[in-house]
Amino acid sequence: MTVLDKHPEKNLIRLQLSNNCVLKSLDSAAMADLERHLEVSDIKKSEILLHQGDHQMEQYFVLDGILKRIVSSADAKEMILRFAIEKDIETSYAAWRLKTAAPYSIACVTKARVARMPMKKWAEFLEEHKPLKESFEFEVMRLMSEIMAHTITLHMLDAPGRVERFLRKYEDLFELLPKKELAAYLNLSPETLSRLKTKHKELFI
Repeated sequence: MTVLDKHPEKNLIRLQLSNNCVLKSLDSAAMADLERHLEVSDIKKSEILLHQGDHQMEQYFVLDGILKRIVSSADAKEMILRFAIEKDIETSYAAWRLKTAAPYSIACVTKARVARMPMKKWAEFLEEHKPLKESFEFEVMRLMSEIMAHTITLHMLDAPGRVERFLRKYEDLFELLPKKELAAYLNLSPETLSRLKTKHKELFI
């Protein structure tokens, strides 16, 4: 019997796992094998799952809530690199493969529920399921590309341009994210974000 078998919401969690962007291709036998290694955690708002500089790493599958990936400078300035919501993953797989410390932190924007497993176990599971490994590594590269594009956007676009780009790419997230978090991600003040958000709505009424 796995940890998931004992969970009171096991049927919902299994459905959520089957809809995950990476795991949805797994057949029932492979998913059952994966379940043996999973732990389901309910996490409080602002709680940190991974600290920048950690060497102990895990793979995360987001079941509910919102996570953020953040990087901190030596003088404690923070930059939000991305958000992850239901059906998404969060990972430090590249750092683990390179045998380096985690280059960023992963924290909860809202209360959240994740399925998690040690990175070593996840890597072993990937080796046993090559098509999954290929799709997972593609997703890791896609996320890295998105983060690079976002970083460039902060330097190349003005405030309205940053908001419009976010709306084009992540319209669903626009209403889900707390205003303070979205403003920080776009390097805007909450007041500027509110003004641009109102202006955008007026244009499309």
